[in-house]
Amino acid sequence: MTNERKATLTIEGQDPVEFSILSPVHGNDCIDIRTLAAKTGMFTYDSGFLSTAACQSKITFIDGDKGELLYRGYPIEQLAKHCNFLDVAYLLKHGELPNAKEKQEFVAIVKKHTMVHEQMAKFYQGFRRDAHPMAVMVGVVGALSAFYHEAEDFSDVEHRNISFNRIVAKLPTIVAMAYKYTMGEPFMYPRNDLGYTANFMYMMFGNPCEKYEPNPVLVHALDTIFTLHADHEQNASTSTVRLAGSSGANPYACISAGIGCLWGPAHGGANEACLNMLEEIGDVSRVPEYIKRAKDKNDTFKLMGFGHRVYKNFDPRAKLMRGICAEVLKEQGLENDRLFKLAMELEKIALEDEYFIEKKLYPNVDFYSGIVQKAIGIPTTMFTCIFALARTVGWMVQWEEMISDPEFKIGRPRQLYTGTPARDVPPIHQRDD
Repeated sequence: MTNERKATLTIEGQDPVEFSILSPVHGNDCIDIRTLAAKTGMFTYDSGFLSTAACQSKITFIDGDKGELLYRGYPIEQLAKHCNFLDVAYLLKHGELPNAKEKQEFVAIVKKHTMVHEQMAKFYQGFRRDAHPMAVMVGVVGALSAFYHEAEDFSDVEHRNISFNRIVAKLPTIVAMAYKYTMGEPFMYPRNDLGYTANFMYMMFGNPCEKYEPNPVLVHALDTIFTLHADHEQNASTSTVRLAGSSGANPYACISAGIGCLWGPAHGGANEACLNMLEEIGDVSRVPEYIKRAKDKNDTFKLMGFGHRVYKNFDPRAKLMRGICAEVLKEQGLENDRLFKLAMELEKIALEDEYFIEKKLYPNVDFYSGIVQKAIGIPTTMFTCIFALARTVGWMVQWEEMISDPEFKIGRPRQLYTGTPARDVPPIHQRDD
């Protein structure tokens, strides 16, 4: 990875020092500053890690300027069109798409692990009925480490594989149980005659009193959401999982930490925040008022679901979800629904208004996925749980890549201390022994 190019750092009063430049397969070259402190006695300061590569990875690549997202080299557009979520999960885990035999075996293994331990059902009763489902998720997923102790043997490849298969299989069950608990409805056991996403919808919306068969259009839409959210390079929650895992923590505890990070409204909670914003606006007639507020720097109102930290072009996932959104609204007969008409009006303005075009504030994947989930019948509070279900695949793969890296070390960011200088405790406060 290292090439012959060098970066020379000149510091006043010191001799120039050289650092190797690392060239990736895609993306920006990186200056290797791992020896910076030893050579100069200095650290770098990069708030928010805007210009820092914290790891090497072969899993996902994003080109924000081009609006490009690759899973193991495959464009997300092709994967969403030709593959289902379990195909993508296998790809992220193993580096290649499965052949027919591999897919059959993987699906069978996942179905084997879909049920959760009966004692776990009792955990839900310890939460308030009105607890946010993400709070429940943090607790229940973290508790998996109490049931599967062998997950602590990270050196065993087979144990890592079992941990991956378990959590991919059990997340739909855990998420559906969180929903059923808040609704006061009985938990539904998995149906392994159904596909992965269809089974999830059955556990979410089925009940013991009636026969429930998932709508294939809605299954396809939700499966696409899973695929689009499976991984997204070194985002905040993925970095959280890696940092937690760098200490040698149990993988289920690391995933629980990732879920907690994902909950934030600036991250996975953005689609929930987007729907809450639509409810606040309320009606198409009020759109101009809120657009004006969004442009006002002195107004605290933020237009959620527009723009992205990484993509400076149209989010490729948003393009895919826009089509899925239209299909679901048509299937559910919601083209003229108040909330969805409002969303479409906001989309129209954002794509035509010079202010939004100039600042590249295009509708992002959270905007469309929130609308789709609402149309499917998923409550707003469950949106981030759906996100976590899908992203768990990426988190587990990122975790395994990190602990398998011979260069991996426990994460230890440095700081730029700006507090009070060193001082002595005043005599009046000194203990009289």
